[in-house]
Amino acid sequence: MQTANRHDRKATYTYAMDESDLYRYRELTSHEDHERCVALQRVTWGDDFRELVPPAFLLVAQKLGGVLLGAFDPGGDLVGFVFGLTGLRDGEPTHWSHMLAVRNDLRDHGIGRHLKELQRTRVAALGIRRIQWTFDPLVARNAHLNLNGLGVRVLQYVEGMYGESPVSIMDSVIGSDRLIVEWPTGEVGAPKAPAAPPSVAPVVSSGGIGALPDLVDAPVVLVEVPPDIQALKREAPKTAAAWRESTRRAFTHYLALGYEVAGFPRGFYLLQRPEGLGA
Repeated sequence: MQTANRHDRKATYTYAMDESDLYRYRELTSHEDHERCVALQRVTWGDDFRELVPPAFLLVAQKLGGVLLGAFDPGGDLVGFVFGLTGLRDGEPTHWSHMLAVRNDLRDHGIGRHLKELQRTRVAALGIRRIQWTFDPLVARNAHLNLNGLGVRVLQYVEGMYGESPVSIMDSVIGSDRLIVEWPTGEVGAPKAPAAPPSVAPVVSSGGIGALPDLVDAPVVLVEVPPDIQALKREAPKTAAAWRESTRRAFTHYLALGYEVAGFPRGFYLLQRPEGLGA
């Protein structure tokens, strides 16, 4: 049985530097703003990005409770934005955060986290109590931001969230599986650094070739992900696909049993069985 102490590694992602005061943040309302958002989408996700949100849709969404906020550097260039839609989900008003983009050379500078915090403030002012969005569970950087930085709650694992047509050509290597998460607008707390994973908790995922780890019955299990799935998709697609298969198997198994995602310490999702559930 694999355990965390056999995978003890240094944290791949550190907390974002607090440089948010170096940038200017505001709502993006003009046609020029919307065109800049389109250009940044292409910079962020590549020219093959198939889910690009056009200027007209950005404009219309804002007229119906959508939120579009941007970050500008001292020179006036758009370096990041967050965009979401507002509607009903399960009969309750919900804001769906569809996109968060930060220019590649400015990641880990606090811009993305600050955009999300401003988004939450703006959504709360609309009287909406929750924000939901998706992210790829294999992208460790995003898991770190969402779980450790923002403190979201994982609701669901969805296989092939965006169907057989992937978001980009790179996604076709491993498919478009996503975690759906929720962030209450009324709960504001300072993020806390993730602890090391428990030294004796079993690791239930692997990117190696061969037999998959056992899905053991334990109060806490660890779902390991690679430090950089994007590099694996380019350089070792078979290994990337193996990570997807293994993590999908683990998430679907344990979430179906009622386990909750309690954190993301050092490249491992910590899944915990609620007290009183199971053996």
